[in-house]
Amino acid sequence: MPEFIDDATFGDYFREFEHTAWRLETRRAYASDEGGEPYARFLCGQVLGLAPSAWTANIEEQVAQGKRVERVRVVDEPPTNGQRFLFASSVNNIAAGEDIRHLWRADADKLGLPAEDFWLFDSRRALLLHFDEGDGYLGAELIEDPRLILRYCQLRDAAWHYALRREEFLDQVRSRV
Repeated sequence: MPEFIDDATFGDYFREFEHTAWRLETRRAYASDEGGEPYARFLCGQVLGLAPSAWTANIEEQVAQGKRVERVRVVDEPPTNGQRFLFASSVNNIAAGEDIRHLWRADADKLGLPAEDFWLFDSRRALLLHFDEGDGYLGAELIEDPRLILRYCQLRDAAWHYALRREEFLDQVRSRV
């Protein structure tokens, strides 16, 4: 069983990084999203507008300091409801300054990307996120072993190289319908 960080310290990693915070997001759904009111509105066809939050306020603050916050989301074909929700709600993160890109799961598989969700901070430490079979968040494991960090850096570089910006990805989704 992995040793999880204290969830009360999770946000500290997003305030204390020096240069980059980067995430690989590979799950088809997240129970934390599915239980929320915005997700229910999304499923009813409502357009999700901008909704400032503590997360986006921190992203704005970090980006204003010259730091980068980036992520690659792996998406199925066709996208799951959870992935479509993340795509729709990402306007908040993007407006705050986060760079979110997308990669088809088939392409991620060709690259050998693992089915792992993690945050990589300054290419020095990572938080490996653990989930149960129902997509519920279990906790985050701090990774500082240089060999594992090198692996995460290589995964980041491969994913980032092939991932598509929002509009380009949206064009591909539309063309495949």
